[in-house]
Amino acid sequence: MTVNVGLIGLGTVGTGVARVLLDKAYLLEQRIGARVVLSRVCDRHAARARGLGSGARFTTDPAVILRDPQIHLVVELIGGIQPAKRLLLEAMRRGKHVVTANKALLAEAGPELFAAAERYGVDLYFEGSVGGGIPIIKAVREGLIANELNAILGIVNGTSNYILTRMREKDLSFYEALQEARHHGYAERNPTLDVDGHDAAHKLAILTWLGFGTHVPIAKIHTEGIRHISQADIRYATELGYCIKLLAIAKREGSELEVRVHPTLLSTSHLLANVNGVYNAVYVHGDLVGAELFYGRGAGQNPAASSVLADIADVARNLALGIAKRVPSPHPHQRALRLRRMDAIETRYYMRFTVKDEPGVLGTIAGILGRHHISIASVHQKERQAARIAPVVMMTHEAREADMRRALEAIDRLRMIRSKTVVIRTEAPRGR
Repeated sequence: MTVNVGLIGLGTVGTGVARVLLDKAYLLEQRIGARVVLSRVCDRHAARARGLGSGARFTTDPAVILRDPQIHLVVELIGGIQPAKRLLLEAMRRGKHVVTANKALLAEAGPELFAAAERYGVDLYFEGSVGGGIPIIKAVREGLIANELNAILGIVNGTSNYILTRMREKDLSFYEALQEARHHGYAERNPTLDVDGHDAAHKLAILTWLGFGTHVPIAKIHTEGIRHISQADIRYATELGYCIKLLAIAKREGSELEVRVHPTLLSTSHLLANVNGVYNAVYVHGDLVGAELFYGRGAGQNPAASSVLADIADVARNLALGIAKRVPSPHPHQRALRLRRMDAIETRYYMRFTVKDEPGVLGTIAGILGRHHISIASVHQKERQAARIAPVVMMTHEAREADMRRALEAIDRLRMIRSKTVVIRTEAPRGR
């Protein structure tokens, strides 16, 4: 059987997908059992098609692909919400199977798109939306299908992970590490989506839907970035036996689900602690398998193209065997988990105070923490800086987020506090 593909979007990933479909056609046919043909490609910039030669017909109008009755599969790689959503819905309405790597769209409108795929009896695959070349979607969707998942923790943004790694390895400031990431092509000119945690939140929303059967709107995912992490925090964390990672966290706690993205202190014994540079990793804990780690390159043309091509191969096999919908679209669980409020979570905390070096400071801070039911695990007072200013680092035992916020509001109003307190949550390893 011949499977005709229409590709919309010739950016970095789209170009990689197109080249593999053209250059490795024979290899793919041997492995898939069907001939996959890049029939048409679409991009608003005609110049992008020149490097593909005459292997596929080019258009600047995506409607040409949608209306072509010979095209079985539409691959959307333009990103963003619109017109991508409209194009995918129209493709499915016309009976075409679809593949996308559009994490923002799936995070916002995933349930609507999956419902459309069910309604029209077509496949919707999306491996490239999370983790670059890591096959995490297939693992959660199929490989772990018999497991009740307890936790999904992910380092899923390569830009932020690169920055935090270079801050630790080379004693760089956040902005120095960001400039280095830009120089190597690991950061966009405007890195807001990456360093402020939004990209990770999109990916977490997808993993949460797959792993826990609960769609969490992006607006309800507590999201913090890494801009406020200083070289001092990196250094103190290392001294305490931790590293700092931007972590995407989804955890089942009884009938409730915690979903959050923020910088996190990880013990060096944690499976995610040594995931460095632009690499991504997703840690999954299931009731049958225990802890598993999926690791690999999280971005770049070839890793992302690899995931998209795996989806194309799945759809092509399904078509060749006449078994569309072999893997059902994700559905909400009948017993949907209730989203836990951020102020109700409990964890240990790292705090760095910048205080005036005078008698009674530690006692005053400890008193406020105690009145808010926060127990101190350790205190580390560092060398005094200029003008009698000293950093003080504390680690707490487990405490409620709401109590911590109220305590910090009171502490930061104190006369002896010279700048806003830095607070970073911790994450302990689960049983293996």
